[in-house]
Amino acid sequence: MARGRKPLLAELHAHTTWSDGVLTPSELVDFYGRAGFDVLAVTDHVVRSETGCHVRVETFRDYLADVDAQADRARKQYGMLVVPGLELTVEHSDPRRSGHAVAIGLHEFVSVDGGLEAALREARGLGAALIGVHPYSLESASESIRGTAWYAENPERAVEVVDRFELFNREERFHWVAERALPFVATGDFHLPEHLFTWKTLLTCERTEDAVVDRLRSSAPCALMRITAGRVAA
Repeated sequence: MARGRKPLLAELHAHTTWSDGVLTPSELVDFYGRAGFDVLAVTDHVVRSETGCHVRVETFRDYLADVDAQADRARKQYGMLVVPGLELTVEHSDPRRSGHAVAIGLHEFVSVDGGLEAALREARGLGAALIGVHPYSLESASESIRGTAWYAENPERAVEVVDRFELFNREERFHWVAERALPFVATGDFHLPEHLFTWKTLLTCERTEDAVVDRLRSSAPCALMRITAGRVAA
């Protein structure tokens, strides 16, 4: 690795109007490009097929084409790398059976109809980097609208199927991730413009999709940075 290489400012968890974000992929690219980001992962939701919303197997090719078109423009206009992905979204009334993961660098559709672990193993086999997102403890999950406690309740199995965990999702810190010294990142979980001003990840690697995915899949530590309106705080 080159000495003195500038870290890449990365948003690793972002949604568009393809799921529950307020910006189109084009608007999202402009928003992060103008903010000076180096890497943007677009990770719209895929949910169980009976739910009938968000990215579906029937719409995935159009979704991917939209993201890829914006990736080409982002590279030319802002020098920003845009990486396609999905948020594999498994929800259940029992928080211990509910969990989400962003699959970064995913170019094939992955269904969650077979459950979270099956989806994670399929996405990993397709070469994606996997991040366990909003990994609540069981106690915290009961107070959250997401209620995603599978990772905290199954930490040994979790480390076998995901590469990293969110230590910060926006301003929310997941203490058990730090206590177990698990590989971590920080994301804005972008849905609204104000989610730009949250904790983010710095990646020390080349500005290519393969390099970003490899870095996230490795055990190498990542630095974190908190962005606030008007200034950047390390």
